[in-house]
Amino acid sequence: MIAGARSVPALVALRHARAHHETTWRWLRLVGPLIIGLQIIVLSQSAPGPGRHGEGLVISVAIAAFAASAFGTFAARSGPTWVRWLSIAVLFVASVVLLRLQPSGPGVLGVFVAVALIGRKLPPIPGTAVVGAGLVLLLVGGDRSPLPALLTSIAMASFYAVMRLAERLSETNEEAERLLLELERTRDAQARAAALAERQRLAREMHDVLAHSLSALVLQLEGATVLAAGDDRLSGVIDRARHLAGSGLDEARHAIGMLRDDQALPGPGELPALTARFENDTGIRCELTVAGDEHALDADARLAVYRVAQESLTNIAKHATRQQCVTVKLNHEPGLARLSVEDYGDPATTSGCSGYGLTGMRERAELLGGRLDAGPTPTGFRVELEVPA
Repeated sequence: MIAGARSVPALVALRHARAHHETTWRWLRLVGPLIIGLQIIVLSQSAPGPGRHGEGLVISVAIAAFAASAFGTFAARSGPTWVRWLSIAVLFVASVVLLRLQPSGPGVLGVFVAVALIGRKLPPIPGTAVVGAGLVLLLVGGDRSPLPALLTSIAMASFYAVMRLAERLSETNEEAERLLLELERTRDAQARAAALAERQRLAREMHDVLAHSLSALVLQLEGATVLAAGDDRLSGVIDRARHLAGSGLDEARHAIGMLRDDQALPGPGELPALTARFENDTGIRCELTVAGDEHALDADARLAVYRVAQESLTNIAKHATRQQCVTVKLNHEPGLARLSVEDYGDPATTSGCSGYGLTGMRERAELLGGRLDAGPTPTGFRVELEVPA
C-alpha cells in the first residue's frame, strides 16, 4: 500500500514532465520553421550565385530543396516515418550541395539542422555516424578558415549531445510512466481480489450463522403451527411469524449469493416486489409511485435507494397497526433522485427510525454526496433520501 501511495505523486510528476516536453516541441514546430525561413531569406539574399543558368541554377534548386525539406522535418515529426526520413535525406543532400558551392551560405545551417535536430531520432550508432559525417562536411567543405569551422563543429556536436540526452530522458520518463501505470493496475487488481476474498468470507459466515438460524426458526414455527391448530388467533400469529422468517431467509440467501457470486445488486427496479412483500407480511396497504428513469443512477445510488426503502419499511412493520397505510415515492429528477417513505396512522404508535438503522442510512447517503432526513409528521413518520444522479 505504501509503494502504491508513493507511485501516485511520481506518476503525476512524470506526466507533468511529459506535458512540458510536448509543449516545448509544439513551440519548436511553430517557431522553428519561421526562424529557418528568415535565415534562408537572409542568407540567400546575401550569398551571391543563385540564378537561372549553370551553377546559379544548381544553387537556386538546392536552396529551394533545403527550404522545403527544413519545413518538412518539423511538419512531418508526427506524420508517417517515410515522409520524415525523406525530408531529412533531402535536407542533408541540399545542405551538402550548398556547402560545397557556397561555403558561407545556408548549407552550414542545413547540416546543423539535419544532423543535430533530426539525427537524434536515430539509434545511437547511426546517429553518431550522421553527426560524424556532418562534422567532416563542416571541416572539409565549409569556410576555409579553420577556427570558425572548428567552433561550429564543436557547437553542433554539443547540441547533438544535449538533444540526444533530452530524447533519452523523454524515453526514460515514458518507460517509467508505463511501469507506474502497470503498478497501479496491479494494485487495483490485488485490491479487487482482496475485496472479493473478504466478501466470500463474509458470505460463508452469514451462511453458517444467519441462514442456518433462520432455517431452524422456520422449521420450529412450522411445528408450532401444527400444535396451535385449534386456536385460530394463535395460528394466525404463528403463520405470520413463519412468513416473516421465510422472507428473511430468502433475503439472507439472496445477499449471500450477491456476496459470493458478485451478482447485480438490488435497486429501484426491485421496489415493487419489496412493497408487495411488505403488504403481504404486515397486512398494511403500501402505495408505490416511481417517476423518471432509474438508469440515470449508478450502482451505489440504486442500492442506497433500495436499502433505505427496505430499512424504512422494516421499521414501520415493527410498530405499525393495520389501520395505517404507507406511501413510497421515488422521483428521478435531473441530477438527483428523491425517495420518500411515509406512514399514515396514529403518531403515538409510530416510533420511526432510530438507533443503528437511521445511522446506517444517513452514512450511506453521505458517502454518496447526498442527505437523509427522518422525523415525525402530524400523521406519522417520514424518511426522505436525496442522492445525486
